[in-house]
Amino acid sequence: VVTKHNGDYPTHYPKADFLLLGKIILTSIPPLVLVMLQNDLGSTLVFIAIIIGLVLISGVSWKIILPLFTGVAALGGTLLILVVYNRDFLLRLGFKPYQFSRIDSWLNPYGDSGDTSYQLIQSIKAIGSGKMFGKGFGTSEVYVPVRESDMIFSTIGENFGFLGSCILIFIYFLLIYQMIRICFDTKNEFYAYIATGVIMMILFHVFENIGMSIGLLPLTGIPLPFISQGGTALLGNMMGVGLIMSMRYHYRSYMFSEEDEDFK
Repeated sequence: VVTKHNGDYPTHYPKADFLLLGKIILTSIPPLVLVMLQNDLGSTLVFIAIIIGLVLISGVSWKIILPLFTGVAALGGTLLILVVYNRDFLLRLGFKPYQFSRIDSWLNPYGDSGDTSYQLIQSIKAIGSGKMFGKGFGTSEVYVPVRESDMIFSTIGENFGFLGSCILIFIYFLLIYQMIRICFDTKNEFYAYIATGVIMMILFHVFENIGMSIGLLPLTGIPLPFISQGGTALLGNMMGVGLIMSMRYHYRSYMFSEEDEDFK
């Protein structure tokens, strides 16, 4: 973002901010549209989370970001209200009935015995049955559909209980915290954009997967990073973490070379 200095405080050019926003949005549209055409709501939300992270770190003025995010939140709230009170209008816009069923199971999981509600109910039962310390590794007595991938957190909650689930969440917190530190330590704008995309990808996967397993968020096809079954997701997450580790390595190499030059 192009800035000019007025005393001690930099002043943003609004035109440059809008230009940067336009570049981020334009480069994000092609992959976002391709994923939406596959009716993959989960991956679409991941792309949106990455875009939000890039906008937040881009340095765009809050006078632009705040109204933009407020409008997006208002749009989401309006769609949720229409799902509850006026679904015919959304059907004419191209929404699918299965998307409504996910919202129904989220708002009232015990009000319907359909497939989506059944999966959520069983997940809540499995997590609750684990109690504080769990039933032990490999002891899964409550049947949960797709427990090996999307609903893997229900297995963790049942096997290792509340304590084991908290330890897992703490490990994710440490991972994301270390990646954020690398993002700030490198002091490189290009590296910061890449690291932010990887951080938002992993953060949203963790938040959405655990949230939908306990009924906090609607069900979507989102795996839990490094744990859910699926080689492609594991490979993608490992590549992302590897990129950030490479940034840290190159930054340290650069700092050591600078120190050597100063010593000479």
